[in-house]
Amino acid sequence: MSLSVSNLNLTVRDGSTDRHLLRDISFEVGAGEILGVTGPSGSGKSTLLGVLGCLQGADSGQAILNTRGGAIDLTGDVSGKAGAKIRREHIGIVFQQPNLLSSLSVLDQLILVTRLGRIWPPSKIQRELHEAKARELLDAVGLLDMAARPVGALSGGQQARVNLARALMHNPALLLIDEPTAALDQHNAAEVTALITEMARTYGAATLYVSHDTDQLKMLDRQITLVDGRVQNPVAI
Repeated sequence: MSLSVSNLNLTVRDGSTDRHLLRDISFEVGAGEILGVTGPSGSGKSTLLGVLGCLQGADSGQAILNTRGGAIDLTGDVSGKAGAKIRREHIGIVFQQPNLLSSLSVLDQLILVTRLGRIWPPSKIQRELHEAKARELLDAVGLLDMAARPVGALSGGQQARVNLARALMHNPALLLIDEPTAALDQHNAAEVTALITEMARTYGAATLYVSHDTDQLKMLDRQITLVDGRVQNPVAI
């Protein structure tokens, strides 16, 4: 499970001028490798995650995700249901805000992922397998004893852990992480970042981690800096 990005470009029209959001972006991320992505505001970090997450297209270039079932072009036809299917089956996204559903328990936050795009209702065997997977992940992030609790009863750091576990529920080949510790204190931020790196390596996901925090970036394998939509010299950490 690896990612190869080659000469990715994206330009949008802003009034009478063109804005170059991505300019000849190229890099690779191996299975279980965590690539830090940093840069000033407006440098293209969120745009890059949007393209790789099949949330928007690119003008040219290619992003190939190698999965257990074969290679997938993330820059092909990703509109509508096609992009949603790729995300559902192969991509895990950890947002800045957990976006958890307050009406569901911690366990059900994870199980819900398995219901998307599937035949309803699931069989008894499927339900048992999904619950076992959810409990395995909650145990891995240290929240198994809180499985039945409503998410509103959890701290910010605990919700960030649920956010990570949910993103891994379908064994994604690609994990996209967008500043997940922005609202946490330094201690909890360090713990969540350490957990993310451990889980990404354990589950073998090629991972992009967007952050401005130099201490967090030091915990990752490599780093690239985006400036005006371009990749500056990559740095091994």
